[in-house]
Amino acid sequence: MSTPSSASFVPPLLAIDPGRDKCGVAVVTVGREVLVQEIVGVDALHHRVAHFIGRYGVKLIVLGDRTGAREVRELLRRSGFQQEIAFVDEHRSSELGRERYLKAHPARGWGSLLPIGLRVPDRPYDDYVAVILAERYLDGQASTRLRRGRV
Repeated sequence: MSTPSSASFVPPLLAIDPGRDKCGVAVVTVGREVLVQEIVGVDALHHRVAHFIGRYGVKLIVLGDRTGAREVRELLRRSGFQQEIAFVDEHRSSELGRERYLKAHPARGWGSLLPIGLRVPDRPYDDYVAVILAERYLDGQASTRLRRGRV
């Protein structure tokens, strides 16, 4: 994707649901279009972040404020990224991400008879949580637990 020359262009943001072993990541436009969502191992996170910055012109990283937040922020800082980081409250985001994943991947056969609350996702859904964190940021729900600032 090439960035338009228009002065009104706002680059998409990169949202990260941090974890100890893996992170959900999503590139989301201000119009809430999800350009990319994936799950990345923490050891490969800096490579993927560099890719998203180069490809989409990301200027802002939205980072969940709970498990692994400080470690991921430090990893990004050590990797030399200069993008601004905004922390977003993760309260209930995993629960909402699970629900969104299950709705996007309806069960088939006998599994379709189970209520969504009893279904078990067939893969991690941290990428859906990252989308929720991006939406929370866009809704103005930045965290008060950790301050906004540069990586």
